Amino acid sequence: MDQPQPFTSDHYMKHLSILCLLIAASTVSCSRTQAPPPTPVPEVATVTVARQQVLLTTELPGRTSPYRIAEIRPQVNGLIQKRLFTEGSDVQAGQELYQIDPAPFQAELERAKANLPSLRLRADRYKEALVDKAVSQQDFDDADAALKQAEAELETARINLNYTHVVSPISGRIGTSTVTDGAIVTAYQPVALATIQQLDPIYVDVPQSTAELLRLERRLQDGGLSRDGANQNKVQLILEDGTKYPFEGTLQFRDVSVDPTTGSVILRMVFPNPKDVLLPGMFIRAVVKEGVNNQAILIPQQAVSRDPKGNPFALIVDASGKVEQRMLNLDRAIGDQWLVLSGLASGDRAIAEGMQKVRAGASVKAVPFDTDRKQGAEPPVKAAQQAPASN
Repeated sequence: MDQPQPFTSDHYMKHLSILCLLIAASTVSCSRTQAPPPTPVPEVATVTVARQQVLLTTELPGRTSPYRIAEIRPQVNGLIQKRLFTEGSDVQAGQELYQIDPAPFQAELERAKANLPSLRLRADRYKEALVDKAVSQQDFDDADAALKQAEAELETARINLNYTHVVSPISGRIGTSTVTDGAIVTAYQPVALATIQQLDPIYVDVPQSTAELLRLERRLQDGGLSRDGANQNKVQLILEDGTKYPFEGTLQFRDVSVDPTTGSVILRMVFPNPKDVLLPGMFIRAVVKEGVNNQAILIPQQAVSRDPKGNPFALIVDASGKVEQRMLNLDRAIGDQWLVLSGLASGDRAIAEGMQKVRAGASVKAVPFDTDRKQGAEPPVKAAQQAPASN
């Protein structure tokens, strides 16, 4: 029977080498099975740029003013016998407003009537006598002049008597009366008895800067804008509380003089005002049509970011799925979109969601942007619609 071999140091080293090899193989196998998975490609939502027709408008602040205004002043001296209207009411053209005491003017009219017959007879006799050379030509001329003067005095007396009835020259809303019954008034006095304002239709006066006017004219000449035909002169109003005025107005004219203190010209518009919603001096905002841009590019405001210097840019996904940064030239905000003057072309895919996860040169997976989806949307860039964007 064989005797077991004694366990020597050589056996120990041999077994230790085998054990190390097994441990190393096991370590390599574990490292291979626990390797981290590859980084997924980030997903972004994009909008495809397309040119479209856009009507461009500008909001300009302004104020209302009466279509017609009449300050009522007496044309003869006298005593106010009675006020014949209700303050704050509507009056009609030709309606009597005040009655001035007519007695002195009636007496003057009667005196002028009394003198006229004798002067007329005298002139007739002198005319007949002149044929027979019984009177001189000078005598006849004097008699004829006296007759004409008397006729003029009679007509003046009639006019002055008629002026005792102070009537409204226009239809409109009358304000407060500055005099009461029994007041003494003088002809053409500086203080008006009352003021009448025609409110339907009503004017809206809006200042427009000459710089904005020149910019608009230049864009029309360059073909960037085109006139909107018959609708070009139509204007809408936004009231002080932010509501839209229900009636559309018409741009009547643009003043030819520039106010040197403000550097602006006045645009005058006419609006129907059947319910007297608009009152003189009311602050409003007028939405003026500039023209039509037939090749406009609009993108969501959230698709535009700004660099540390404030310059706007957008991130574009190119045909290979890489992110590209494009610097933009913006015009204005229209609703929740930017009007882009340059930097984008039709067919470009601008990133609207997921911009914070990517940077230029990165590979991304582009999916269409859902305009109705609000979750995860980046806050839009704020801008005033009536002012061009700062680039």
